[in-house]
Amino acid sequence: MRQKFTTLSSTAVPLPIENIDTDQIIPARFLKATTREGFGDNLFRDWRYDKDGNPKEDFVMNSPRYKGEILVAGKNFGCGSSREHAAWAIEGAGFRAVISSFFADIFRNNALNNGLLPVVVSEKMLADIFAAIESDPNTELFIDLPAQTIEIAGTESKEQFEIAPYKKECLMNGYDDVDFLVSIRQEIESFENR
Repeated sequence: MRQKFTTLSSTAVPLPIENIDTDQIIPARFLKATTREGFGDNLFRDWRYDKDGNPKEDFVMNSPRYKGEILVAGKNFGCGSSREHAAWAIEGAGFRAVISSFFADIFRNNALNNGLLPVVVSEKMLADIFAAIESDPNTELFIDLPAQTIEIAGTESKEQFEIAPYKKECLMNGYDDVDFLVSIRQEIESFENR
């Protein structure tokens, strides 16, 4: 079982770039591994580091101003090739949620299957979040999964978000698909016996 997700209050790392594809999230040359370990180190590798492996000072994840368990990204996040490793890299870098106004379907499903919550907000809410973080990098965002709401702490900015009931239940209980089936084992056995 993985970590349960009910609520999350955290500062955020802003990445106001649209159409970030999975090859930018985790370049293909790092896809040889078969376990999740180490992917977080290579999240946005070509944006975070120069060719010698030194951190680029101008990339947001290398800035001491920004930290937190929430990544805020521009519209159409996770487009491109189907790559479960993208969700592994984001989660491996310490993020528990990603906020955007639109996610590519395959990325969204991979994120949910790996315990990473993709939160879809309106264009206005996304702009408000970016503005709040730009104004104060210590701005906290509050995600309430049971209520399916996200808000900018200390403001009136609050919005509902959608999530499939099954995926919501899995996240709240720390289940992957197998854990979920094990949790309803008695029901399955009862059905088989009937």
